[in-house]
Amino acid sequence: MKTRIVFMGTPEFAVPVLESLWRAEYDVVACVTQPDKPIGRHMKLSSPPVKQFSEDNHILCSQPSSVRTDTFIEQMKKWEPDLIITAAYGKILPQAILDIPKFGCLNVHASLLPKYRGAAPVHWAIIQGETKTGVTIMKTDAGMDTGAILTSAEIELDPNIHTPMLTAELSVLGANLLLTTIPDYLSGACKPRPQDEQAATCFPMIRKEQGEISWHQSARQIHNQIRALSSWPGAYTYLHGERFKIYRSEVATELFADKGDGIQAVVPGAPGTIVFADKKNMAVSCGEGYLFLTSVQPSSSRKMDIAECAHNYHIGLVFSGEDV
Repeated sequence: MKTRIVFMGTPEFAVPVLESLWRAEYDVVACVTQPDKPIGRHMKLSSPPVKQFSEDNHILCSQPSSVRTDTFIEQMKKWEPDLIITAAYGKILPQAILDIPKFGCLNVHASLLPKYRGAAPVHWAIIQGETKTGVTIMKTDAGMDTGAILTSAEIELDPNIHTPMLTAELSVLGANLLLTTIPDYLSGACKPRPQDEQAATCFPMIRKEQGEISWHQSARQIHNQIRALSSWPGAYTYLHGERFKIYRSEVATELFADKGDGIQAVVPGAPGTIVFADKKNMAVSCGEGYLFLTSVQPSSSRKMDIAECAHNYHIGLVFSGEDV
């Protein structure tokens, strides 16, 4: 008899995990995801990616506003799952749900637990400048990513990768790891091991204000902030009191006026100062090192490559770390 699975997940990260279970011909009896949410300027209702996959493949999909109601708990019991699989569902499951499936609940988490517990492990690994990251399959308990570890897989972290690309890479890694983990877990060959609480770190959800740049940080720290937040909310600074978003950058420990022929050293300026600008390039001095801006969005303008707008700026202009 096929293993009956209820899958719980919401964003794009969860889709490859769900798809891997579906293609492996597990009996995915239902998917549970967050309710549709209004997005964009016109607040149009948008369905989570997991719902879209479920509907495209004729899988029953439920979108409860709460998983703690008696109504939803009774519905979960009626599905009679052998196993619940979660991947970025977005809410902590109560013990009443965890107790329903015969083999408990497994979670695919996008970090090497116990590091980076919480809702935004990919963002925080990039912000913190990690050189490696990975995924963990854990047995879910009622805490925040505190359950016992079954398996994990590690990858090197490209120093220039952005959150969307890393998320996509980790989702595929997690989907593949889950498929190799489930049979051993169900047979008892894979034994859960407790997390090392002394090594645990937990980070909060990303907030809009975390996009604000402090130019007194090193160029590498600011670069990490930019690539972690490029999809949302976007890293930003201020020029003449108006917001200036930065989506892509390059780190330089030394700064030269010409990145090709005719190399000429540039006198450094205070943090936040534009120390080089020509028709195609612009560089800003940081607390340590320099940052070439490569994709930006000035106030009241569209997102663009720096070559489209560098001519509008000159050496000596200063980006502010706050709205003034």
